[in-house]
Amino acid sequence: MLGFVSPLPPHLARGRRSRSPYAPRFRPGGAMHLRASNAFSSHQPVHSAPETLLRQSDTSAHVHSKPVGAIDGVPPVDPAMRARFEAMIRAGQNDICAALEQLDGSGKRFREDAWVRGSDGGGGISRVLQDGDVFEKAGVNVSVVYGTMPPEALRAATADSAVARNAGYAPDERVPFFAAGISSVLHPWNPHAPTMHFNYRYFETDRGMWWMGGGTDLTPAYLYEEDARHFHGTLKQVCDRHDPAFYPRFKKWCDDYFLIRHRGERRGIGGVFFDDLCDREPARIFQFSRDMVQHVTEAYCPIVARRKHMAYTEAQKRWQQVRRGRYVEFNLVYDRGTVFGLKTGGRIESILVSLPLTARWEYDSVPQLGTPEADLLDACKHPRDWLGCEEKAGVADATA
Repeated sequence: MLGFVSPLPPHLARGRRSRSPYAPRFRPGGAMHLRASNAFSSHQPVHSAPETLLRQSDTSAHVHSKPVGAIDGVPPVDPAMRARFEAMIRAGQNDICAALEQLDGSGKRFREDAWVRGSDGGGGISRVLQDGDVFEKAGVNVSVVYGTMPPEALRAATADSAVARNAGYAPDERVPFFAAGISSVLHPWNPHAPTMHFNYRYFETDRGMWWMGGGTDLTPAYLYEEDARHFHGTLKQVCDRHDPAFYPRFKKWCDDYFLIRHRGERRGIGGVFFDDLCDREPARIFQFSRDMVQHVTEAYCPIVARRKHMAYTEAQKRWQQVRRGRYVEFNLVYDRGTVFGLKTGGRIESILVSLPLTARWEYDSVPQLGTPEADLLDACKHPRDWLGCEEKAGVADATA
């Protein structure tokens, strides 16, 4: 939900080639350049990131037990969770950016863009590395937001409308909320190196309604099974430390969530995704979320390191641009975080930071059968069981 998009430099507007010495020059031709509009007026830039984005009453030094009526079947709100979650996502942002700068190898640093949200409280820290040696555009962003939202925004924020109904909000009642999260989308130059997205968030309202959600997923243009197994295997190891049912359940959830319904295909080859998780103590879900954040680079960076210098053709670059068009379609039409941000007056640069610099829409673009492009498309239409867990996933779904 966060980020900063700077104007395209002149050489990108003409077409950018990979910095890899093994790759030919590519000029996008029909590619579309995308960038965000001006910031929403309530988001005020600041010279440097504040020590905390929380209101003073929510910091560790001031938090106290606040009796909040719990919803039936949901553990009570942890009054210290706001401070704990902010500390976790700020540390995660620092560690992940450092790892990505090392992987990029250009000597470029992430540009930091901090902002606060006026009288409502909260703010964000957007970091973007653009036009690097490996990454065309990489954003790693955190936000802490206080405010009120209309009922349709609450419905957009949660996958379980019954939870919202149980909190007792009237159909036309504005809902006070707190939200904190870390989100990232990484778009490499090389079409053999996949895009990765992750997002982990905590949400709370004023009536004891809270949940955590998130996920990590991979969107390649070219499918390498060893990369898919490494990525899913790393995520499964983290999930298994907290609940053996998590990976099969959240893998299927990811495949279902990232479906581009008007295309009948997924955005990529999935990963894990969960939302509205409040079925156990907040501390346990927090520990799981923190563990996932701490392992996104282990899941992703070795894949990019293997692929970043592979030679590619102009046709392969064009295919990457077509797949990025699918990425744009999902984010602007279906993504719950994008809809929530737009409905709550979110910072537009931050909401749209996930979009690639370039994408392409070709009329009736269908790959030939038997090609690597067709193999990728098949995996997007028919999710694969990369780790042989399909039977376990069915059992987990039946008992969830």
